[in-house]
Amino acid sequence: MPLEENMEYAIRVQDVTKVYRLYDKPIDRLKESLSLSHRNYHKDFFALNGISFKVRKGETVGIIGTNGSGKSTILKIITGVLSPTSGNVQVDGVISALLELGAGFNMDYTGIENIYMNGTMMGFSRRDMEEKLRDILDFADIGDFVYQPVKTYSSGMFVRLAFALAINVEPEILIVDEALSVGDVFFQSKCYRRMEEIRQNGTTILMVTHDMGSVIKYCDRVVLLNKGNYVAEGAPGKMVDLYKKILANQMDDLEAELGEMNDFSGGMNSKGWRKASAGSGEAMEDKRTAGAEKASEGRASSGLMKDHLTINPNRTEYGDGRAEIYDLGMFDERGNLTNLLLKGEYFTIRERIRFRAEIQAPIFTYTIKDKKGAELSGTNTMFEGTEIHSVKAGDEYEVNFRQKMTLQGGEYLLSMSCTGFEQGEHTVYHRLYDVANITVISNKNTVGVYDMESQVEVQYHPLAAQAE
Repeated sequence: MPLEENMEYAIRVQDVTKVYRLYDKPIDRLKESLSLSHRNYHKDFFALNGISFKVRKGETVGIIGTNGSGKSTILKIITGVLSPTSGNVQVDGVISALLELGAGFNMDYTGIENIYMNGTMMGFSRRDMEEKLRDILDFADIGDFVYQPVKTYSSGMFVRLAFALAINVEPEILIVDEALSVGDVFFQSKCYRRMEEIRQNGTTILMVTHDMGSVIKYCDRVVLLNKGNYVAEGAPGKMVDLYKKILANQMDDLEAELGEMNDFSGGMNSKGWRKASAGSGEAMEDKRTAGAEKASEGRASSGLMKDHLTINPNRTEYGDGRAEIYDLGMFDERGNLTNLLLKGEYFTIRERIRFRAEIQAPIFTYTIKDKKGAELSGTNTMFEGTEIHSVKAGDEYEVNFRQKMTLQGGEYLLSMSCTGFEQGEHTVYHRLYDVANITVISNKNTVGVYDMESQVEVQYHPLAAQAE
């Protein structure tokens, strides 16, 4: 391998596989070790299956994928916490890892003692840590508690100190695994600002997160994994779109789209999925975007929309049965059928209702709630003044609610119903509670539940100008 190529990369992951042996019963492990016939009592579980990628020096790379994709496993192998079953990892630089915050802390030591101890474990001298101490303490901002044993800390103080230590040792390579989701919003903001500072100073960053807004905002490139397999790598926006297809179980669409992409390496992985170029032709992207709505409509018309969404298997539904919401869909601004929506973009909620009896004035509704069940937004055809004709048995309605997503980034729940009023009484024909999740991706969250989309104007009047 040429020396120049070695110097260009901070991390090289080459065909890494991690296999765990799974036993049905604890005794099976002993039986296998004592078996004279070398009988296997285990099943092999591939947490990682032939993963390869490179991270250039000074680059910020995100690793995304559903739970169980092997994201945290590959980070632990890169940092040396785990050893691969096969393959190898080459790292050029000093690593500071935010994997399990405070994992190396001694609970009986004070905060100060833990700072020095962990600094020594990372290869820094006591004098080095003394020079960094003030920055660490200012960042953690836990006051005199730093002189108390960490076992007396609240969970928030513990996290603040652990993060402050890891991010203020001026690492050449920073590896982050969901660590930025801890603490309050102000501490998270401070963490992101500090990450941006060290990024600007040339630190290589490798991060795993479920926050797609952070991925789009901070990453230069993204690697997409699924069930231990490498899927693709490329520009953040494109990889998030592919990730959305995995979440919606649109695997055929995913493989078809990967097949269209340019292949930088000239090869395919074991599943026949191609690598995605970070600069995969704007003309091709425009073509796909222009046809997205038509394609999604075609998919919906050829089957049920809900088959392409993540639907809650434990949803609650009730009603007198005279109407049935037999299908539902959510479409983003580009016409993609998906549970993932971008903050600031328009999206459509679609309901298809079939009637089993005559109803004079049906009302169609939707509601969005947070994870605690609080209703955040919603509307219905009566509120919107939409004219709805009376229906007979066998009739169907398709209702589209189009609106702008102004909720903050996060997880929400969608409910919908078909109701009406009969003799002044509210009647429920069919209601679906928490039928689907909505994941809102945002690269700018404000305070509270939704964004008022403020327009900010600032005028600066320096003191010198005022004196004149």
